Amino acid sequence: MNKLNRYRQPVTVADLDLAKRCAMGRVVVIDDDIEILSAFNTLIKMEGYACEAYLSAQAYLHVLNCNQLCFPGPSCMLCDVKMPEIDGLELQKRLAEMDEDMPVLLMSGASGAQEAVNAFRAGALDFLIKPIDADILMVAVDKALAVSTERNSQRVRKSSLAARIATLTQREREIARRVAAGQTNPVIAEALGIALRTVKLHRQRAMEKIGVSKTTDLVRIADEASI
Repeated sequence: MNKLNRYRQPVTVADLDLAKRCAMGRVVVIDDDIEILSAFNTLIKMEGYACEAYLSAQAYLHVLNCNQLCFPGPSCMLCDVKMPEIDGLELQKRLAEMDEDMPVLLMSGASGAQEAVNAFRAGALDFLIKPIDADILMVAVDKALAVSTERNSQRVRKSSLAARIATLTQREREIARRVAAGQTNPVIAEALGIALRTVKLHRQRAMEKIGVSKTTDLVRIADEASI
């Protein structure tokens, strides 16, 4: 399912409250220690965020595989490393294979330096050592949610850009590509065997469809979207 289409609309009063919390941030907490899970769940909700608590990675993966809709907003994961069957590092690997880009915070009370290095190499945003001070935890969560917000914004921008580029004709795309490569209108006209005014017309239309007015912006977008 497209990440941009995973959202649902609030229906009940409880939904409205949850949607408000999700708009601030949704935190998925996974830990096989029920006391720690409960404590973090309470703390995160006290800060105004939505929180989903799971006692195992398997439980979370089951929910994820069901493609359940959620309310829009930034999200992050706080996951224990030392868990039976599927540990935090393995879960992080599986999420990467599933193209899930939710920022991950890993935590452990008995991890070595190599484990932390492996976590960062795999893309973890932070590695927290238990017991975790409440202020330190929330600073890490706030940072992860900020990263999620930026990733969501980039995803929306890319989707919008792809939709605009899809409206280009083959000729407009070709001319936009050549302009972005630094070719002048006369050079493009000669290379394609068309009139100079035709090049100018297609160039203008391509820029209007993409939504830019400067050649520098066209170059940037052409590079970003690989026109």
